[in-house]
Order: sequence, then C-alpha cells, then structure tokens
Amino acid sequence: MKIKINKTIKRIEIMRIAVPTKENNQIDAHFGHCEFYRIYTVSDQNQVISNEKMDSPQGCGCKSNIAEVFESEGIKVMLAGGIGDGAVNKLNAHGVSVIRNCQGDVTELVQQYLAGKVKDSGTNCAAHSHGHEDGHVCNHN
Repeated sequence: MKIKINKTIKRIEIMRIAVPTKENNQIDAHFGHCEFYRIYTVSDQNQVISNEKMDSPQGCGCKSNIAEVFESEGIKVMLAGGIGDGAVNKLNAHGVSVIRNCQGDVTELVQQYLAGKVKDSGTNCAAHSHGHEDGHVCNHN
C-alpha cells in the first residue's frame, strides 16, 4: 500500500523599503546627502514587521555604494524626495524601484505607500547642478 503525502508549505513574501531620512523622522529631500536611511520590512499582508536605521555612506548618492548595499539587503523600493537621474539609473540597475518627490513623516509615508496612495511623480530632481572635485555633476534641489 502506497501512501501519498501532500505537503504545502506557505512561502512568506516580504518587501523591504528604504527611505532617506533626516531629523524628526522626515524624508530627506536630498537623497545623496541624507543623514541615514530608515529600512522597513513589510509582510505579504502589507504590514510593517520591523524598521531599522541604516547609516548613509559618504559621498553623493550616485557615486556611493548604496545601490549595491540595497541590493544585497533585499531592498526593492526606495521612497525618495529629490533625486537625480544618475542615482535613479544606478538604483534601477540594482533592482530598486524609486518613487520620487515624496515628502513628510517617514512612518506615515510608508503607510500611505502600502495603502496605494503614493505614486511616482516621474520627475527627477534637476533644479540646479553643482560639480564635484573630480568633474562629477549632480542635480539636486
């Protein structure tokens, strides 16, 4: 007699979201020079499981290693304030979707995003440019 056992293992999908943050839990409008990142881990039920602080690397966002760090940490979404083309392209190349021109309290922003109330503006920051010592140019607010 053969007994067939059918096991179903529920796979829990999680999402990780990064938010450039400054004092008072506000989104930093200047991605490349934020004080730190707040990293939210979200369950498959769209509930925040945890959030943690990640130090920001030195240097402009598009020249730092933050895209590689996000990729290795499983971060798939970044809710950003002002961000330039170079940084968006680098993050996208590492599997991170960028939702641009966000503002306000970081915790409230993440809740609004999870509720489907935050959409990408489609506009990168290009209000003005400034150069770096090695000829690199960034666009920032």
